[in-house]
Amino acid sequence: MGFPQVRPRRTRASDTWRRLVRETHLTPDALVYPLFVVPGRGVRRAVTSMPGIAQLSVDEAVKEARAAAAAGVPALLLFAAPDRKDARASDALDAHGLAATAIAAIKEACPQLLVWADVCLCGATDHGHCGHVTPTGTIDNDSSIETLAQVALNYARAGADAVAPSDMMDGRVAAIRAQLDARGHAHTPIVAYAAKYASAFYGPFREAAESAPAFGDRRSYQMDPANAREALREVRSDVEEGADLVMVKPAGPYLDIIRQVRDAVHVPVVAYQVSGEFSLIKAAAERGWIDERAAVLETLIGIRRAGADLIISYFAPQVAQWLRP
Repeated sequence: MGFPQVRPRRTRASDTWRRLVRETHLTPDALVYPLFVVPGRGVRRAVTSMPGIAQLSVDEAVKEARAAAAAGVPALLLFAAPDRKDARASDALDAHGLAATAIAAIKEACPQLLVWADVCLCGATDHGHCGHVTPTGTIDNDSSIETLAQVALNYARAGADAVAPSDMMDGRVAAIRAQLDARGHAHTPIVAYAAKYASAFYGPFREAAESAPAFGDRRSYQMDPANAREALREVRSDVEEGADLVMVKPAGPYLDIIRQVRDAVHVPVVAYQVSGEFSLIKAAAERGWIDERAAVLETLIGIRRAGADLIISYFAPQVAQWLRP
């Protein structure tokens, strides 16, 4: 039948109708909030490129975690920026290092809040790369995954509810799974940064996490933004190696990848709305060019509609409050 019998506007006529026939829903249960931990006490240092986001000492991170939990956010993703940086990533391997201390403190204060621990070497190394650097300046894959597995074990022992390898070394999920299983942590899930692209949208994060590489870039291990089939290969490989959840990063410029990943695997799919996506919205909103709340909700609904089950977003506590009945 044609016009006027077919009138799609009939079920758009009121807010009640629109809610009744809405296909995609966003709830606080879909949100994960990133936190940046630094040494010291009473530290709440603004990240200049990310309005409203701060580097936090462990005691302040506990306060932020409590506030996020009270808002209805179910999980955090923890990044640590220790003062001690060396080629071995010693602080990440230390049971009393910054990340392990923060994990334990947050879990003690908020036992029901899930703490995902980012597993990488960049924040704890003096060169800022995600793996060990050889004398020729390349990143050595196999020695790196051995260290990453030890870091993941350290965080699991500290109480992390999940470990999230973000390094993009080949085979690291299998190495982490084997280490966790052999050391009494078979129950700890792995959230794999499975399709992590070498993106221009990471700049503000590197200020927050103090993880910019001292030389070169990360294109030899992070993915080429032009590639989609390769993303599915990476995702399937991580699932075969034992990943419990898989991630696409960034989110907004890669909605097509999120959809293809969702259709390809049967584990939960996570999308990371990264720092550049956050800061673009904030900058435009501060200038009055867009409505911040409307833009944030639209972007998150778009990520959900593309197929993401969970979204890591710096807007998480604010959105959780907006979504309260």
